[in-house]
Amino acid sequence: MDTAAVCCGTVRRVDEPVDYFGERAAATYDDESDVFEPGAVDATVSFLAELAGAGRALELGIGTGRVALPLAARGVPVHGIDLSRAMVARLRAKPGGDQLGVTIGDFATTEVDGTFALAYLVFNTIMNLTTQDAQVACFRNAAAHLEPGGCFVIEVRVPALRVLPPGQNVLPWRVSSTEWVFYTFDFATQAMRGHYAEFSGGRGEASTIPFRYVWPAELDLMAQLAGLRLRERWDGWTREPFTSDSRGHVSVWEKPGR
Repeated sequence: MDTAAVCCGTVRRVDEPVDYFGERAAATYDDESDVFEPGAVDATVSFLAELAGAGRALELGIGTGRVALPLAARGVPVHGIDLSRAMVARLRAKPGGDQLGVTIGDFATTEVDGTFALAYLVFNTIMNLTTQDAQVACFRNAAAHLEPGGCFVIEVRVPALRVLPPGQNVLPWRVSSTEWVFYTFDFATQAMRGHYAEFSGGRGEASTIPFRYVWPAELDLMAQLAGLRLRERWDGWTREPFTSDSRGHVSVWEKPGR
């Protein structure tokens, strides 16, 4: 049975990926000062460039090019996949952005030509895939694009359940006179929602984006299903040890064969 839903006046399949990063989100995405300030991605780019070596890199969820552009400036050929045409338009408008190859599509399943020494997903983007099946498919897609010996890298937070108030499933993240951000969690399904509100001139705008939180051990199993093996896991891009107190991790899985 062909299942469909009505969204924004159009009919779409319920299994069709939804672009939550349209023009409104893209217009202010680069204003996130803590990740776009000068030097913020130096450690990230150095880490990825070392893994890529003389090979090509594939960024899943390339967005506005926060990582891809400085990585390409290091001499690493980068190709990207992204569902959001609005985000990619911002990338194209930046110096060097028109030199990067980008394929529009769902990075869990979209295929591109050639193989790569490196595939990577940064800034919690794996959680934008809101089902376990989609996350498993992403690992398989990444593995299919890697050459033997190539690596798949994910940067993602450790699920924040331990910092939730006792008996609560709501986590306040950022609250000010101009912005509210909080997250809600469904412990049975690992579903998570980000709730965002901005206030200006006595008016407010609100939006909600779904995510799926995922545990490090679960990612390792997804990698195993895709034929990859864990090579290393760190607390962050400067290779601090990953411990039980870590709030996030950078994990590297390798495709055997070299």
